[in-house]
Amino acid sequence: MILYDFGCEQGHVFEASLESMFDNDPACLRCGGATRRRPSRVNIGGAADAGPSREQMPQSWRATHGGDPDTVRHWHRLAEKREKLEERHPELAGDRRPVLAHEGIFQGAPLRAGDDIGAAVHDRLASGARPHSHVVASDDRNTPATRKESTL
Repeated sequence: MILYDFGCEQGHVFEASLESMFDNDPACLRCGGATRRRPSRVNIGGAADAGPSREQMPQSWRATHGGDPDTVRHWHRLAEKREKLEERHPELAGDRRPVLAHEGIFQGAPLRAGDDIGAAVHDRLASGARPHSHVVASDDRNTPATRKESTL
């Protein structure tokens, strides 16, 4: 059965179900006049919401207002909902492998467990990423780790 919206020339509007889309339109329920199929009303009020992604959820104690129980409970509920959604739709889960490096050349493209480290470093350097530069102050040259002992 297919549910259609119908309207007659007198302005009466009603819904009726038909066995097939090829069935004749029924007569108007109020006046008995001829009817035509009308476009059904589109309901756009109840849009689906995936909720916050894992990246948008608090990642630290400070982000939960110092471990506030209500805040932690709220985010725990949202995380459980997100987990159930990702079980049904794995494409929403993203890459869940642990991040091994996210600074320096890997800022913006983190190195994850299972990645080929050599290839990842080569790709990041080839893309123009610059490694950290560690500047050594002039007084640090004479520290025990770098001082050369002179033997006379």
